[in-house]
Amino acid sequence: MPDASEPRLSPLPPDDWDDLLRLVVEDSPGGIERPPNVFTTLARAPELFRAFIGFGAALRNGRLGARERELLILRTAHNAGSRYEWTHHVPMAVATGLSDDEIDRLRGAAADPGWSAEDAALVAAADELYHDSTIGDDTWAALASRYDDAELIELIMLVGEYRLLSMALGALRIQLENEV
Repeated sequence: MPDASEPRLSPLPPDDWDDLLRLVVEDSPGGIERPPNVFTTLARAPELFRAFIGFGAALRNGRLGARERELLILRTAHNAGSRYEWTHHVPMAVATGLSDDEIDRLRGAAADPGWSAEDAALVAAADELYHDSTIGDDTWAALASRYDDAELIELIMLVGEYRLLSMALGALRIQLENEV
């Protein structure tokens, strides 16, 4: 049986990067000096990588606020047990205004009384989408009172994208970069 600590596919070496991967790596927090293994591994499927990057960019530049987006991403990473996504997104979440206490609470119960009603609805939505592949009526009503149709669709797609990404990270055994 293979060692679970070893990646199933190694990241592409820089000599094999295409222009898109080079651009994505240069724009990432680690840059060329510390390219994210998620990108350099997924780029082994160039057509899917191109679509994935486009979809991710649409979500990153979407209508939801950065704080809301990172809250949803971290809750999904927690639900999936994705250490890679959690580790990479905590600094981004802090930069958007999530406090250390809020980040810690994302590892706890959805009904934590410390959440505002708005944040509790987001945490519940992430949980319901992750576990049930839907959003319950009460959670939907809370979200629909705050978000328009496009934002509701974006919220669902965001959680779905990070669920998919967490599965790929786990199945491919993509490793955290040494410096992270």
